[in-house]
Amino acid sequence: MDNKINNNKELNIGEALVPVIFLMFLLAYNIFYADGAMLGDYSNQIILLLSGGVALIMGLFNKVSIKTMIQEIWINIKSVFIPIMILLLVGALAGTWLVSGIIPAMVYYGLQVLSPSIFLPASVIIASIISIATGSSWTTSATVGIALVGIGTALGIPAGMIAGAVISGAYFGDKMSPLSDTTNLAPAMAGTDLFTHIKYMTFTTVPTYLITLTVFTILSLTIDTTGTTDINGILETIKNTFNINIYLFIVPLLVVALILLKTKPLIALSTGVVIAALFAIYFQPQILETIGNSTVTSLSNSIFTETSIVTDNTQLNDLFSSKGMIGMLWTILLILSAMVFGGIMDAIGALARITAVLLSFASSVFGLFASTVISCLGLNIIASDQYLALVIPGKMFKKAYEEKGLAPENLSRTLEDSGTVTSVLIPWNTCGAYQSGVLGVGVGDYFIYAIFNWLSPIMTLIFAAFNIKIRQLASTIKK
Repeated sequence: MDNKINNNKELNIGEALVPVIFLMFLLAYNIFYADGAMLGDYSNQIILLLSGGVALIMGLFNKVSIKTMIQEIWINIKSVFIPIMILLLVGALAGTWLVSGIIPAMVYYGLQVLSPSIFLPASVIIASIISIATGSSWTTSATVGIALVGIGTALGIPAGMIAGAVISGAYFGDKMSPLSDTTNLAPAMAGTDLFTHIKYMTFTTVPTYLITLTVFTILSLTIDTTGTTDINGILETIKNTFNINIYLFIVPLLVVALILLKTKPLIALSTGVVIAALFAIYFQPQILETIGNSTVTSLSNSIFTETSIVTDNTQLNDLFSSKGMIGMLWTILLILSAMVFGGIMDAIGALARITAVLLSFASSVFGLFASTVISCLGLNIIASDQYLALVIPGKMFKKAYEEKGLAPENLSRTLEDSGTVTSVLIPWNTCGAYQSGVLGVGVGDYFIYAIFNWLSPIMTLIFAAFNIKIRQLASTIKK
């Protein structure tokens, strides 16, 4: 909330768009013509850094010092320190929860409870409940999300569908929870209070959520699964490989309880890693013997490097593998590269210039809402950070909403409908990179199935177009 918007009168809109066009061109070429490997495994990271270099040149031509740009980059990088630490712990969590038998136990019991006919809508609802309770879509994905992807994959449901269901539910909860940082940030930017904001969001959010549940219910009833035919064989393999028992659920329940008690995520996740390691020693000594020369080596491998547990079922072999902390490095480098690009774009005044141009087209009420949506989407793409996608449009559009006689909750709702939820649809955005890395499913695979996320901005525009629940300022109504 204390972030300032950097304006630069020397920079024109054409110059502000040069780095963006360069970025879009290279990304499009990489995706459509080079199969994502134009510059090797780290193509997206290199493209973001190259685009940051172009932005830096634009800044130098427009009297922005290197020091100013470096300071803004550093501010951006500091803002993602905690998320990066969480990512590393999630990698460690995945490894220790695998070798301790926690993930296999979740899959084992989940296969017996969640049938394909209800799996997808159930995943949406489960993720929603956890996210409302914790106020965090990231925590939801790192806990129940990983388990649901594992269970659904074993049932033969496409991973993209499962991830889309988890993300839809997680972002619904994140958006509606009073514990969520973005749910507090949006009304603060717009000038309204938290609970007015949440109440006003229900008008667009509930219909979107119901449509999402309906679509996933239909998908669950129509998808052709392959896992159900040999579920008994899968269950037998899991039971023969691991020591499966109900006590293994103590660890995930403890982690969720710590989060509900508002324990810091780093502490909660670290606790989950440590206790899972102890559970591995006690419950799964035979597993530790197969993946390392000693117990310490096996646990170290599960935390830091790649671990694979081989069974007689190919499908389970894919599921029962983890890359530990090292598996998160690609995602971390993507986030850092995005922060470099976004930091330079903010420092040279490009973000403010692009948003100001969008604001100039907002002559009607619908135009104002549309400009806000486009601004939030654009900043999620350009700045690669959902917080900037809330802060900058919130500050830039606040006065325009007042001049149109619109209550501030119109702006706060639109910021969440288009800024918060769409961040996960951008591969190089911090949210897209995080969710993709944690769930092990590419953004391109879950994009179309993250129904709640891409439908939300459409719903808010429909409400604006037909003047549904568009609240006026009290002073305007009196006049």
